[in-house]
Amino acid sequence: MAKPEPAPAPAGTAQPPPAEPARPLPWRYESSGYMINLAARLFERALAERIAPLGLTTGQFPVLLALWERDGLAQSELVRIVRVEQPTMAQILSRMERDGLIARAADPDDRRRALVRLTARGWSVQAPAVAAAHEVNRLAGRGLSDAQTREFLAVLMQMSANLSCAAAPGPT
Repeated sequence: MAKPEPAPAPAGTAQPPPAEPARPLPWRYESSGYMINLAARLFERALAERIAPLGLTTGQFPVLLALWERDGLAQSELVRIVRVEQPTMAQILSRMERDGLIARAADPDDRRRALVRLTARGWSVQAPAVAAAHEVNRLAGRGLSDAQTREFLAVLMQMSANLSCAAAPGPT
């Protein structure tokens, strides 16, 4: 026996949206911006699950990548490399310092400037954190050939370059 339809809501009351549309709206999935944003959130979630046991966050990860490449960067250099705002970087670095991942020291060439250096703990999480990121990339790339992966990365780099160079539209 079929379930009876729920009674309609009284006039003037708002109906909640359906929990999930019967079919996805096609235009969302044809938008590169939407799909890149969705993929980024899924990447972030998958990476967060894997690096949380190391005491790391996804916000700290790009800073660590930069410091693993070149330890002893100034905060302003990290802002430029990671592409976040100065206040955001200040918060990330404060937490990393609190967690024992980095230490800040005066630049011997310019005492007004502090350099960010990895601690022994910051170096110790490199191998497992990078392995976690590689695992997420492998999961995301399942079913793609090496050529498709290279082409995908080239397209993403071009799109990033396009958006980095794009000037904000002025008033019309």
